[in-house]
Amino acid sequence: MAAGKKIIAENRKARFDYFVEESVECGIVLEGTEVKSVKNGSISFPDSFAEITSGEVWIRGLHISEYAYSSVFNHDPDRPKKLLLHRMEIKRLSRRVQEKGYTLIPLVFYIQNGRIKVTLGVCKGKKQFDKRAAIRERDVNRELAREFRRNTT
Repeated sequence: MAAGKKIIAENRKARFDYFVEESVECGIVLEGTEVKSVKNGSISFPDSFAEITSGEVWIRGLHISEYAYSSVFNHDPDRPKKLLLHRMEIKRLSRRVQEKGYTLIPLVFYIQNGRIKVTLGVCKGKKQFDKRAAIRERDVNRELAREFRRNTT
C-alpha cells in the first residue's frame, strides 16, 4: 500500500460478478458536503457503473449520503458524478467499452494525498458457471489452508 493512501470503500462483489481486465485510477468531482460524507465512509455503490458521454466519464448509481452536520444547502445523494481522466485515457476506455460485453465498474474509493480517487475497472460479466467455479476454487483453497495449519502444529 502506497504512503498516504487510505481505502474508504471497496467493491468486492464486482470481482465476483465480473472479470476485471484492467483498472484505471481517476479523480472524482465532488461538492463540499460530499467530500465530508465520503471521508466519513457514508458511501454506497453496489450497482454503480460509469459511462462515457460526449467525451466525459460519468459515474451513475453512486449514493453518497447527506452530511449530517450541514445546513439546508446539502447535496443530492444520487446525482451523477464526473470522473477526471486525460482525453487519451477516455478515448482508450471508450474503444474498450464499445466491444461487446465490456463495462466500466468502480472497484475502490480511496483518499490519496488529501484527494478522493476512484479505481475504475474495465470489466466483462461472468456467467453463472464462472461464479460457481470461483466459489469452488475458494472452498478448495480454504480447505488446503486448514490442512496446512493442522499439519504444521
